[in-house]
Amino acid sequence: MDVPQPEPVIRAVSDALRAGDTGYDEGGPLAEAFAGFAAERYGWDVDVPATRTVPDVMLGIVELLGLLTDPGDAVVINPPVYPPFRGFVEHAGRRVVTAPLRPDGRLDLEVLGEAFTQARSDGRRAAYLLCHPHNPTGTLHTAAELRAVGELAAQHGVRVVADEIHAPLIPTAADGSAPHFVPATTQIPDAIALHSASKAFNLAGLRAALAIPGPAAAHDLARLPELVGHGVMHLGAVAQAAALRDCGPWLDDVLRGLGDNQRLLAALLADAIPDAVWAVPEATYFAWIDLRAAPAVRAGADPARLALRRGRVALNQGTTFGVEGTGFVRLNLAASTATLTEAVSRTALALAN
Repeated sequence: MDVPQPEPVIRAVSDALRAGDTGYDEGGPLAEAFAGFAAERYGWDVDVPATRTVPDVMLGIVELLGLLTDPGDAVVINPPVYPPFRGFVEHAGRRVVTAPLRPDGRLDLEVLGEAFTQARSDGRRAAYLLCHPHNPTGTLHTAAELRAVGELAAQHGVRVVADEIHAPLIPTAADGSAPHFVPATTQIPDAIALHSASKAFNLAGLRAALAIPGPAAAHDLARLPELVGHGVMHLGAVAQAAALRDCGPWLDDVLRGLGDNQRLLAALLADAIPDAVWAVPEATYFAWIDLRAAPAVRAGADPARLALRRGRVALNQGTTFGVEGTGFVRLNLAASTATLTEAVSRTALALAN
C-alpha cells in the first residue's frame, strides 16, 4: 500500500534494534497480539497455545500441505486467484485442480464438488486452498458458504487450508458500516488458517505469519516440524505484534480511505471508461476490473499490456490469475486520490488509442 507505516511499528522495530534484540523468534508475542486483535475485530477466541508461527503465509501453506497431503496429491484452487497459489502448490510437488468462481466472483459449490471428486478419484489425499477474502475479486465468503464448503470437504475427504491474510482489509462504506469477517476455522472445524499483519499494516517485507487450527485440526498442526519456526523473521514478528496490538486507529483510518477510494474509482470508471465492468468489493485493497467490452480488448489486445505500453500504468495482468482472468486487470486502490485519478485517466487513453 502507498501509505506510511504506523508509528508504533517503527518505534517497536527501532527499540528492538537499539536493545540488540536481533536473535531468533519464539512466536509467543505475535500469537498473543493476534488473539487480542481477533477478539476485538472478529469476536474470535483464538487458542494461542494451539497456534504455530511460520515464516510467511505462502511458506506456511507449503508446510501445511506437507502435513495434509503427499507428493503427487491434488490441491484444489478457485481461479481467478492469487498467482502464487498455483506456483507454490506445483513447487511443493502437488498437482493443481481448478474450481473456477462463478461469474459474480462467488464460490460455485457444484463446481467445487466436482473438483473434489476429481482430486480424490485416485484414492489419494487432497487439500483445498481457500482464499478468504478472495484475491483478486475481493469477495468475502459468508458463514453459510464456509459451512457448505466444510460439509462438502468432509463428504469428499478433502482438507481445507485457508489463506486469510486480507481479513482485516474490509473497507468502510460511506455510512461507516462494513461487512463482518467470519474466520473459516469457526465454520470448518478441521481447517487450518494462515494469518499475517503484513498486508493490512503495509509490512510485506517484515515477514511472519501465524497458522491457526480449527478445534479438530489442532493435532495436525502440532505435527508441524519445530524447525519451520526457525525461518521466522524476528523483527517481522516484532513489527507485526506491535501493529496488531497498538495500531487499530491507524488501520481504521486506512479502511476509511479505502472506502473513499472505492467510491472514487466507481465514479472515475463511469466517466472515463464506461465499458469497464466493476462491482465494489467487500474486502482487500484491490479492484478486479472487467475490460472485455472495451473495443481494443474485444479485438484481442491485453488491457494490462496496453495500459503499460501506451499509458505507462502498471496494472496486474488478469491472465496471471488464471485463464479466467482474460480481459481483466487488477488495480491497487491503496494509493493517493491523485495517483488513482491519473491511473484511470492514462488507462482510458491507452484503451482508446
